[in-house]
Amino acid sequence: SALGGAGSGLEGSMSALGALREAAGPRPLFGPLEAGDEEQQQPAEIESLCMACLRRGVTRLLLTRVPFFREVIVSSFACDTCGWSNAEVQSAGRIQERGVRYTLAVRAKQDLNREVVKTDCATARIPELEFEIPAFSQKGALTTIEGIIDRAIAGLEQDQPVRKETDPGVAGQIDEFLSKLKHLKEVEEAFTFVLDDPSGNSFVENPHAPQRDEGLVVTHYKRSAQQSAMLGIQEEESDEKLVEPEDDLRNEVLQFNTNCPECNAPAKTNMKLVQIPHFKEVVIMATNCEVCGHRTNEVRKRLVGPGLAREVSSALPFTVFLPTHLQVKSGGAIEPLGTKITLRVTDPSDMTRDLLKSETCRVEIPELEFEMGMGALGGKFTTLEGLLKDIQTLVEKNPFTLGDSCTPGRTEKLCAFSRKLQQILDGQLQVHFVMDDPAGNSYLQNVYAPEEDPELRVEHYERSFEQNEELGLNDMKTENYETEKASSEQ
Repeated sequence: SALGGAGSGLEGSMSALGALREAAGPRPLFGPLEAGDEEQQQPAEIESLCMACLRRGVTRLLLTRVPFFREVIVSSFACDTCGWSNAEVQSAGRIQERGVRYTLAVRAKQDLNREVVKTDCATARIPELEFEIPAFSQKGALTTIEGIIDRAIAGLEQDQPVRKETDPGVAGQIDEFLSKLKHLKEVEEAFTFVLDDPSGNSFVENPHAPQRDEGLVVTHYKRSAQQSAMLGIQEEESDEKLVEPEDDLRNEVLQFNTNCPECNAPAKTNMKLVQIPHFKEVVIMATNCEVCGHRTNEVRKRLVGPGLAREVSSALPFTVFLPTHLQVKSGGAIEPLGTKITLRVTDPSDMTRDLLKSETCRVEIPELEFEMGMGALGGKFTTLEGLLKDIQTLVEKNPFTLGDSCTPGRTEKLCAFSRKLQQILDGQLQVHFVMDDPAGNSYLQNVYAPEEDPELRVEHYERSFEQNEELGLNDMKTENYETEKASSEQ
């Protein structure tokens, strides 16, 4: 209704989405823009009521995928009668499990051109000016950092003529602040841009992807009760029911309802508690969607040794092979020490090593200057080959490398990175593969177990304050909390 009229907003949007799904046919509903596919690039058009002149205008909806992010809906409205127009962007996915905070050090004018997805509930701040755009004060937008600043300037300048007549003092202060905002666009001095979104659906571009961006810090955090209430999420009440014995969990395959990660249709997920030899217990989950055919238990080839395959196969009663892609959650507690695993890849047989990557694990390949942060690709139980192919697929399907929307320098960099990954998979390039998990819940197979592996080094370290903060441990108290609570009440 923000783009069109109240009478045609929701109903018209639903009919437009239905038309988009019908027109897409067997292709994904959300896909990257490609230069050679004119039909895919056409947005859906529906008539809407103009809120300025109450005549008929046109609303256009485009469903697309932001590189290294997720699906979004870009919408715009234009009225040919009065010329009024509007545009906004909305997340097409669900609210994420954790909020996200992007902190960017803007040091050059190129940083102002970074693409930004800002949702309705995101807060944008520039601490140096004590400037903040509160949540729900603006509609969602697909823009740049410079665009956010320009939008703020335009909003402050809108009522300045009236303020100069009614309150010259306030108008003068706003003019002074406007000059500071405009001065930021010259980037004569570095400043900080912070985008905080409790829904986890905002995004700031990393132009150096897939390499790490030294000027951009991405922090995932647990939402507070106030933030959950702001998003309309009801906090789950504590369940004090007795937990079933662990033996029953090990011998039983649990099934629960969930949504398909591809088409969001209802699906079933099988879950099993498994003890990995020489490591610990993990929870293995496999999902199969009957609507779009997406499945996390696709049988491609046998990736594990006989002992581990027998142990894991009980998790999936419909196959005796280990799938190449399994969603994995740690079944134990956070370890007292973080774990850093370094493997020197010297032989093609290293590609068959079993690997468990938790959601809190970072992956590095120093020779390629590659680093993949926490949460990327989620938790996985696969092999070294399977994880490297997932990274390669993520890079090759980046829409910035396709069509006329790409730049030659970026395309060549991503293609060169993909070629080097293929050399590692073919055993032509020796590298160091590093898994750094502050929670200590990741694993890389030692093929010489129980003896030491000469090419594998496992280090345990004390976590830093920042790492404990990301894991939510700094505010967690597990001892003497009842005594302190009683004393505080007295």
